[in-house]
Amino acid sequence: MRKSALILILFLITGCGFSPLYVERESESKWYYNANFNPSIIEEMQQIKVEPIADRFGQQLRNNLLDSLTPKGTPKNPKYRLFVKLASKRTYDQAIRQDITATRRMVVFKVTYYMMEGTEKLFTSNSIAYTSYDILKNPYSTTVAEQKADTDAAKIIGDDIALRIGAYFHSVITKQGSTSDI
Repeated sequence: MRKSALILILFLITGCGFSPLYVERESESKWYYNANFNPSIIEEMQQIKVEPIADRFGQQLRNNLLDSLTPKGTPKNPKYRLFVKLASKRTYDQAIRQDITATRRMVVFKVTYYMMEGTEKLFTSNSIAYTSYDILKNPYSTTVAEQKADTDAAKIIGDDIALRIGAYFHSVITKQGSTSDI
């Protein structure tokens, strides 16, 4: 009974419309995973220059984007330019004690970004990350926890932006069938 339920679930998952992001289907009748991957999406992503981002959070975010988009180094003649800006950083006290002091703080980061090819803006979007940390009796420990929350938010937003850029290239390449027209 369990084996048949597992097989049924696997068939349902494969029929849900899932398609790998970094793989281009060779034809409608062929299966994706025949070891003939089309690297065109990754090649397009490696042609992005990530412009500098202000402040320490921006440095961490830019480093995460560079690791995700251009792991072999910044391209010499980039085809695309990515502009990122921290739109807001808001903190909210949580877990309020009876003496009206907080023991936890939530931080919400909102980033806006856009990508350009030459003088044409390809798309604009934003990304949000929620992190939190404990407010401890030792101020140094609280500062370290706050810095860790900032680092985590930069990683979350960097991964989200890289995924969305990959989805953008996937949709463009899938529509056009080749990267020469991107």
